[in-house]
Amino acid sequence: MRILFVSSNRIGDAVLSTGLLAHLLRTYPEARFTIACGLVSEGVFARMPQLDRLIAFDKRPYGMHWLPLWANTVGTLWDLVVDLRASALGWLVPTRKSVRMRKGTGHKTRQIAALMGLSPPPMPTAWTNAADDAVAARLMPADRPIIAIGPTANWVGKVWPAERFVAIAHGLAAATGARVAIFAGPGTQEAALAAPVLAGLADLDIIDLTGRLSLPEAAACLRRCAVFVGNDSGLMHLAAAAGCPTLGLFGASNASVTEYSPAGRRTDVVVTTGDEMRGISVEAAQAAALRLMEG
Repeated sequence: MRILFVSSNRIGDAVLSTGLLAHLLRTYPEARFTIACGLVSEGVFARMPQLDRLIAFDKRPYGMHWLPLWANTVGTLWDLVVDLRASALGWLVPTRKSVRMRKGTGHKTRQIAALMGLSPPPMPTAWTNAADDAVAARLMPADRPIIAIGPTANWVGKVWPAERFVAIAHGLAAATGARVAIFAGPGTQEAALAAPVLAGLADLDIIDLTGRLSLPEAAACLRRCAVFVGNDSGLMHLAAAAGCPTLGLFGASNASVTEYSPAGRRTDVVVTTGDEMRGISVEAAQAAALRLMEG
């Protein structure tokens, strides 16, 4: 059996799609999967079982990225095409069955699960291998709890002020005796957002993981953390999928919280009381993080 799964070019949306993928893996243990996704999100799927091909592509103007994807998939008779990008691909490649994303309401995991008639939605997962786990074991010592801080996001309007990340890291470390690990992706924007937080925590024995990890390695490291506190971002969704108790910090858009709150076994959100992220107090976020750590 061959299944073509077309996922997102964004890390967060790609992570949220893994719940449906995990369901398909359990339902069709003999199937071989081809995953099509954006370049930045390919690490979400790199370690998944039953993976035959991973086709990562960059978004191009006028939808031109679909042409090479069609050329890479039209030569196969697919048993199932799952298209979360709502493209015409499922109609243009030979397939016995195809399902296509439609805009719905509620959490993104519910919208995705509705494609296959699943309720409740299967929870996202994070796949790692032994090498990723070895990296995590080397970087994340088990002698003390570790608090993961995610101070970055893809838009400045989602970013809690750096000085408040510094304050909550100090507060949680003092309250729990934990070490602090700073997570940020590669690139200048991520480094620039993480830099003032790192500078403000120079007095602590922190673990600086800025730009050092692949997505599977980040998932393995997050799995070893006592709590994650961070902005609404792909990293937040990865933390929840990895099983780390996850606190997401959200701006004023209720729709964003409804659709993109972290999905995992222990999660919570704090939403700003104003129009900007400054409406989230350190006290409110720290109290929520401590509740998550206590289970």
